[in-house]
Amino acid sequence: MATLKDVKRIVIKVGTSTLTHHTGKSNIRQIKKLVAVISDIVNSGVEVALVTSGAIGVGVGKLGLRDRPTNTAGKQAAATIGQCELMFMYDKMFAEFGHTVGQFLITKRDVDNDECRENLINAFEKTFEYGAIPIINENDAVAVEEIVFGDNDSLSAIVAKLIKADALLILTDIDGLYDKDPHKDEDARIIPVVEEITEHLFEIAGGKGSKFGTGGMITKLQAAQIATEVGIPTIVMNGGDSDNIYRVLEGHQVGTFFTAK
Repeated sequence: MATLKDVKRIVIKVGTSTLTHHTGKSNIRQIKKLVAVISDIVNSGVEVALVTSGAIGVGVGKLGLRDRPTNTAGKQAAATIGQCELMFMYDKMFAEFGHTVGQFLITKRDVDNDECRENLINAFEKTFEYGAIPIINENDAVAVEEIVFGDNDSLSAIVAKLIKADALLILTDIDGLYDKDPHKDEDARIIPVVEEITEHLFEIAGGKGSKFGTGGMITKLQAAQIATEVGIPTIVMNGGDSDNIYRVLEGHQVGTFFTAK
């Protein structure tokens, strides 16, 4: 874990389960604490890009819908409303700590196209140069099946590659990767370090995530695979306590650490 003590640029990915209550409404206390920690880390000289889920989930909550829409149009409509709410909160909260944010809404097409990808990289670099914090989400309002990443775990790994990050931190609602399903087996234990992502790990990773999210541990394994293959260590950890970010950057063992190749 000491390899993270001297990082200069990191990507932090936060999931819907961390940003919202079980009702789908925004978890304001949780978001405020996350913003405070990121602001402090940026003050220390580390550049941070924040990949945030939650647009559809927050939109569902704001609209008062009982369940997440299952059709594309419903998801897109909820995302347009939720994304406004998310960015309003981030902009207001980061401003309280003296930081400016910039919004990036990305689809797979933007990364696959050479010219678009180069423009994205340039925009990221200039945003950092201006001292602003990039906040990234998938462009759910326009994305259709052939141009979506499908989950922000993979998107966070792609962003980490684009900006040549020193580390990727994926915040979720469990403590890390377990050797068994912790919901079913009391003997389940955290796997502290993973040096190779194998098929066996995917088999024990389990299924889908929270009610209002899209991912699960499998998508986090996929993200870790993308990032570590290009030399970016990845940590999957509990986002319920934002101070865990400090602990990771100080070299302490938190969650599951995927070593870079």
